[in-house]
Amino acid sequence: MVVLRREIGDVLRDARQRQGRTLREVSSAARVSLGYLSEVERGQKEASSELLASICEALDVAMSVVLREVSDRVAVAEGLTVPDTVPADLAAGWGRPRGGETWTRSGGSALAPVG
Repeated sequence: MVVLRREIGDVLRDARQRQGRTLREVSSAARVSLGYLSEVERGQKEASSELLASICEALDVAMSVVLREVSDRVAVAEGLTVPDTVPADLAAGWGRPRGGETWTRSGGSALAPVG
């Protein structure tokens, strides 16, 4: 069974680790205790929308990107096919990849702009 809080925690932890940041750095920037952020990342605590917004801001990652990744993970767990693309409007907000680069997600699957 998919537990949403675990998926959210995994996505947040992946984002933090890709940035090479510590729990202490992110918890301080998000104004949340280190222990609570650790519990959120491990899927032991449900993050409120306000807390999730604060963590996303501290990570400099749009909440919509986090939620999209969570949605994709849930869809895969449910056996649905998830297109490996980024909608044009979302890609515009993040800028276009340069010189053949692609965006990547955890698990190594590539994201490519659409449109």
